[in-house]
Amino acid sequence: MKVSKLAANLTGSEIIKIGNQVNDLKAQGAEIANLTIGDLNADIYPIPARLKEEINKAYQNNLTNYPPANGLLSLRKSISKDVKKRWNLDYHENQILVAGGSRPLIYAAFKTIVDDGDKVVYPIPSWNNNHYAYLSNANKVEVETLQENNFLPTAEDLKPHLHGAVLLAVCSPLNPTGTMFTKEQLSEICELVLEENKKRGENEKPLYLMYDQIYAMLTFEEEHFNPVSLFPELEKYTIFIDGSSKCFAATGIRVGWSFGPIEIMDKMKALLGHVGAWAPKPEQEAVSVFLGETENVKAFVNDFKGKIAASLHALHHGIQDLKSRGFAVESIKPMGALYLTIELNYLGKTKPDGTVIKDSSDLVFYLINEAGVALVPFSAFGNASEMPWFRASAGGLSLNEIEKMLPRLEEALAQLK
Repeated sequence: MKVSKLAANLTGSEIIKIGNQVNDLKAQGAEIANLTIGDLNADIYPIPARLKEEINKAYQNNLTNYPPANGLLSLRKSISKDVKKRWNLDYHENQILVAGGSRPLIYAAFKTIVDDGDKVVYPIPSWNNNHYAYLSNANKVEVETLQENNFLPTAEDLKPHLHGAVLLAVCSPLNPTGTMFTKEQLSEICELVLEENKKRGENEKPLYLMYDQIYAMLTFEEEHFNPVSLFPELEKYTIFIDGSSKCFAATGIRVGWSFGPIEIMDKMKALLGHVGAWAPKPEQEAVSVFLGETENVKAFVNDFKGKIAASLHALHHGIQDLKSRGFAVESIKPMGALYLTIELNYLGKTKPDGTVIKDSSDLVFYLINEAGVALVPFSAFGNASEMPWFRASAGGLSLNEIEKMLPRLEEALAQLK
């Protein structure tokens, strides 16, 4: 059967492929510590009780018809107040767009800004930018980052690539690494964007900055920074991606939002209106109420991120313990989000059955089968399959389950020669 060229060349998610194998093995009774998907076990991390209460109330009140295309006014007003209070950002409710999670908003930002062949710049590792660039037929420029910079792009990394680009996509705290920009790192990148835009003619498309801060509330010790608070003149170039899915452990609630220049938001609204990517009306109403309850939000987020941080630090300390005992491993101290960055430098090693670990994917499936430990290789985030770095997501496991799986990981790695 013939399909479009776009469909024929579209690649599936490596994370989903790994997750499918994990689910198959678990269905057969295997004990798997699933550190793959950036989701949460709702039995360990339920959504806020007040949010659940308001969702149920909205359904009881029959709020089950179409929401407005740009989101309920009550929710957009709550978001406007929240970003003012939290980040001192001034965005009118008409500059805010609500959708079914952050994915449609990222897609809409790409499709609103990028024409065929336009240059789009983003760092690797990063989540899904390669797929959105493909769907937009962009000329993608992937900028490889370094461990010594916590796998975050520096201004020096990006500067050679911004001439002529129409979109720079960055994220902090970063999926997949759980690391964050310092004020200085982000400021230097912002200055580059402003400098580049000063060179553009009146009829040229500007360089827009898409800033994904979906994990901004889930920071541990470091402070979160954003471009417009640092440089107010960046407001006309910056599209924020945000939402409730991570900070409220509400991945299945599907309420995300974007805010930025009104002319961009209006076009994103029109595009998503045709796609129908709205968040459900009851969930929107519930988030609008809960987001306004400052003390309830603060109490929930502090408790939630404290538990996530404890799990990530236990995993980090476990990897560091292995390193101290001669294993070829490394990890970067977690700063935010749900993730720990882990190096397992075992590519090229021989398994007990005599076969060789050729690449990071081989190592992933070896550890699933031999240790009951599932990780995501950085090749799923744009890096080469020969790179021995991996993302571990703590949201699906309890602290006890993480501690129990560390000896299994050690035993499996010890068998590689």
